[in-house]
Amino acid sequence: MNSSTELTLPTIADIKEAAAVLEGNAVKTPLLESPLLNEKLGGRLFIKAECLQRTGSFKFRGAFNCISHLTPETREKGVVAFSSGNHAQGVAAAAQYFGIPAVIVMPRDAPAMKIANTKAYGAEVILYDRETENREVVGEAVQKERGMALVRPYDDFHVIAGQGTTGLEISERFCELGLAPDAVVVPCSGGGLVGGTALALKARFADVSVHSAEPEAFNDTALSLAAGERIQVHPTAPSICDALLMPIPGAITFRINRHLLAPGVIASDAEARQAMRVAFEFFKIVVEPGGAVALASVLSGRLPIKGRNVVVVCSGGNVDPDVFRTALAEN
Repeated sequence: MNSSTELTLPTIADIKEAAAVLEGNAVKTPLLESPLLNEKLGGRLFIKAECLQRTGSFKFRGAFNCISHLTPETREKGVVAFSSGNHAQGVAAAAQYFGIPAVIVMPRDAPAMKIANTKAYGAEVILYDRETENREVVGEAVQKERGMALVRPYDDFHVIAGQGTTGLEISERFCELGLAPDAVVVPCSGGGLVGGTALALKARFADVSVHSAEPEAFNDTALSLAAGERIQVHPTAPSICDALLMPIPGAITFRINRHLLAPGVIASDAEARQAMRVAFEFFKIVVEPGGAVALASVLSGRLPIKGRNVVVVCSGGNVDPDVFRTALAEN
């Protein structure tokens, strides 16, 4: 078994090990399909519904796998994490399962639902200002002061392996259907989910193209893939996709993604809201804005689907009611 390190990257064997750890603890989320929407699109669209995962997003996979690999002595002291909401809830729920304390550093402007849910899982929440404070500095200070283990949101060996079980489940389901995916599109912030998913998919379907999907103002992974090096963006406009607001790809995740990913795609806030409506209308699921960007990239035509089998990961469903109502009310 590999240890968490910046020098070692996870493999398909590590993702399969993570799947064994998650067995019976994480939800094997469904791969959804709508014949009515397929007819409109001229291809077969599959949704990997991670909005139905425990805590409402894929983040539980990586958090649980990471905490499970801590030594008993380290785990007993508890864990700390920094997150805008989905990783926060994943870590809090995993810590609750193991019966250990958790401290989560969250931005003051995070959706109220995400803050409330994180507290409901028993975690202590420390709020910070995105404009004037650095979440990593705050989190690392708590880590040192309390002797807790830091559970990073994406740049961690076991977190990436845990997120990769999403891709493993997609692969297994396609094999059951006797099909091969032509393209898979995954929402991307730091790059852990898309990286782990690509590792798992490429192990079984070498020719599949895997794409990152980002908000148009936070397209750092798309730019970095094109440049062959990590590019930091300085967005001039905010985005409703609160789960995807990282300005630069992770150092570890980009080492994976630069070799495995096809060109990245983007979506506007309006396109994300449209995708939320489509997900609700055709698949009867609730998807948050950041979780809808992969679907948005297909619906907008940025990634072709006609005559192809395309999978989009809807990565989370933790959306405040007012935001969801606004999305559904738009024409």
